[in-house]
Amino acid sequence: MPRLIFVNLPVTDLPRSVAFYASVGARKNPQFSDETGACMVFSDTIHVMLLTHAKFSQFTSKPIVDARKACEVLICISAESRAEVDDLARRATAAGGAADPTPVQDHGFMYGRSFEDPDGHIWEVMWMDMEAAQAAMAPAD
Repeated sequence: MPRLIFVNLPVTDLPRSVAFYASVGARKNPQFSDETGACMVFSDTIHVMLLTHAKFSQFTSKPIVDARKACEVLICISAESRAEVDDLARRATAAGGAADPTPVQDHGFMYGRSFEDPDGHIWEVMWMDMEAAQAAMAPAD
């Protein structure tokens, strides 16, 4: 069985965050959702747990970072194409997020953009042509 990843994010407005993540392609798993948190599924292996501050605080004694003022983490998710990278950034912006809080990356074989969710969490979206990447990184003879 492949490993699963559950990214836990504190959010200030759970319904707004659920709507945002649904807009960028995640689906809500009601089995693991309630009034204090929502499990948003991007794929069979990638899940985002959106947790109210009260719920998130049950898992750590550290203060919750205001992601609009300080960077806690950069989360990166892959895309199938350059067009999908651009589409995801566009959908995030249309849903209330902010596009490109970090510089656009265009290395030919690799292309990436980013967006912030309504709470300021930064997501990078990256496409890579693996064959071209391997050729570009191959040692010179």
